[in-house]
Amino acid sequence: MTDDKTLQEIYSMVCNTPKGIGIHIYDMPEYFKHDSMDNTIPHVHTFYEIIWFQEDGGVHTVDFKQISIRPNTLLFISPGQVHYFDDPMRCKGVILRFCTDIIGENDKTEDMFIKYNMFNTYDIDPYYVIDDRTAEILRQVVQNMRDEQRHDADFGHLDMLMSLVKIFLILVNRYGRQTEENRLDEQKASHRLFVMFRKIVEEKFLRLHQVKEYADLLHVSTKTLSNSVLECTGKTPLSFINDRIVLEAKRLLQYSNMTGKEVSYFLGFDDPSYFVKFFKRHTGSLPTDYQKKSAAIEKE
Repeated sequence: MTDDKTLQEIYSMVCNTPKGIGIHIYDMPEYFKHDSMDNTIPHVHTFYEIIWFQEDGGVHTVDFKQISIRPNTLLFISPGQVHYFDDPMRCKGVILRFCTDIIGENDKTEDMFIKYNMFNTYDIDPYYVIDDRTAEILRQVVQNMRDEQRHDADFGHLDMLMSLVKIFLILVNRYGRQTEENRLDEQKASHRLFVMFRKIVEEKFLRLHQVKEYADLLHVSTKTLSNSVLECTGKTPLSFINDRIVLEAKRLLQYSNMTGKEVSYFLGFDDPSYFVKFFKRHTGSLPTDYQKKSAAIEKE
């Protein structure tokens, strides 16, 4: 996502998980009593995070969207997403953090839907709501994770943890409810194509800005891709690509030390003046004005 730069080089508020491949489980609000980081300040992670609010959790902000938290809401935070709590000490539930290697890259439909329809879903609100029955099942899965963590020297330890994470995610995907009425179906070819498109956009949006470039990578016509994206999102592929670019531009302008010109080049615009026009067309503001306004809001 970040080309040849790391999150640490881009953002000034990166939160790193402990080294090594594994899963970390924390209980809220106890975790926040000892965390050295102020979780009310916008920050990004280098890892995947699931925040399971088991009771009313107030408001949580993710990528400039304020989400009102209801009981048994699960937020799915991907590396690079900016988020923060309004009042972490009032939150009760569980935080699951795991390294990016836990969710590997392969062509299996289920894994693709997990990585690019539960995480990395920047076009929709990144959360699911589950019922009480599903919550009880997930509590047992989390307890199984805790138990397995005590057996790190045993045969197949990592595979067991990865399997438990996948079971957890499959259960949420199977029984959870999203805000979007048009739920994706992994059995439909058009929906699988859209998830593949979402995946490639996430990998290539810093350099590729045209629909035909993505259609060629997916080995389909632009019309087939357009029909798929329209069916799944109500948007055109170009609108989807532009929205992703604008989101990253907003993040960088507000939360990094980059200048507008540096942001322009980082996002693949050869001409900074074209980026200025692009950003204003999609946001109504010049990049410099947006940056100044954001800085003023943070000082309040």
